[in-house]
Formats: sequence, structure tokens, C-alpha cells
Amino acid sequence: MSNSLSKHYTQSFKTVIQFHDIDPMGVMWHGNYPRLLETARDLVFKKFNYGYQQMVESGYMWPIVDMQIRYKGYIKLHQEVEVSATLKEFENRFLFTYTIKDSTTNELLTKATTTQVAIKVATGELLFAIPDEIIAKFKHLD
Repeated sequence: MSNSLSKHYTQSFKTVIQFHDIDPMGVMWHGNYPRLLETARDLVFKKFNYGYQQMVESGYMWPIVDMQIRYKGYIKLHQEVEVSATLKEFENRFLFTYTIKDSTTNELLTKATTTQVAIKVATGELLFAIPDEIIAKFKHLD
């Protein structure tokens, strides 16, 4: 995938961290980060008309088989952050990279990656390549 198309594969949103997101030390609990990543990833999939409903209808499911999160800084109660997801690979797997930045200072707070693979729902078969009809949904920008 060429770098000139990367803007088409990135989606972002802003959110303010709420009380239910933080731990007793007053910072965002580490287990809540995947929820933010999921929201950003879903925005990318929806851009290609392949949200969760379309995934179900396509006959494939996409479990996350790897998730890496690097905490560069902490996120506090009521802090506004911008969460971005970028689809980096979509031929053998879906590989996403993420950033979470402070909305005011643009300070990088978190970097992450996730990897998803295709499983054919009808058979439970793990596929080692994304089916052609799914790749076509993402390649139309090339």
C-alpha cells in the first residue's frame, strides 16, 4: 500500500475521559485502552462499508490475534484525547496502528497495534489470506 493513500485508511475521534474510565490512582485504567482502539478501528471499517453488521453478513469473523500497547504517558480524568486508527495491511490480515494524543498539546500518550485474521463462520476455518471479495472493499482507493 502506498503512503499516498494513508489518509484514506486513517480515522480519528476525540473523547473526554470519564470517571468510569479511571482507576483508584486517578489515571485511565489500562484495561480501558482497547475500548478506545476498538472505536477508532470501527470507524475505519465503516469508511469501507464493512462495519460489524457487514462482517456478519459476509460470513467471516475477525478475531484479534495480537494486541500491543505502549503507554508513553498517562491519561487523566476529564482529559480530552484524540484516538486515531490506521489500516496498514489488508491482504493477509488486518494490521492496524493506533495513536492516542492529548487533544490540546498533541502529546503522544499511547501507541498500539492490533492484528486480525479471517475465520470463515460456516466452517470455523482460519484463513491465511483475506478473501478476495473483502480485499476488493479496501482496494477501491488504489
